Amino acid sequence: MQTRLDFYKAKPAAIKTLVTVEEYIGKSSLEKSLAELVRLRASQINGCAFCVDAHTTDARKGGETDRRLAAVVVWRETPFFTDRERAALEWTEALTLVSHDHVPDAVWEAVHPHFTEEEIVDLTLLVSSINSWNRFAIAFRKMPV
Repeated sequence: MQTRLDFYKAKPAAIKTLVTVEEYIGKSSLEKSLAELVRLRASQINGCAFCVDAHTTDARKGGETDRRLAAVVVWRETPFFTDRERAALEWTEALTLVSHDHVPDAVWEAVHPHFTEEEIVDLTLLVSSINSWNRFAIAFRKMPV
């Protein structure tokens, strides 16, 4: 496959808005390791090769283990994740696949005890942001390097 378009060069101002959102998320109270798991899971669901590669690499640099990274795709079937991480991964899946079930009450009930209201807003922004990045990378075939 070949890259269709370098969206960073085609419209820098548009991409700067996404970068600004990422900067905000980076300053939020969400743990960096949690944020990378969320980014990785959404990217797996969306089939974004560039983002799976990038966020696996970033998570490793942040100290994440290969074992946990390999298990993100099957997080429900492993004992490797905390209750807070599980809640975030479930929220991520529901929001990424929002057209399927429109974020059921059970998912809300799973995430709410583990995050403050402010953190849920930041987590939702994080999931929305990675889904946007996935769509750019997939649409324009951004390749892992």
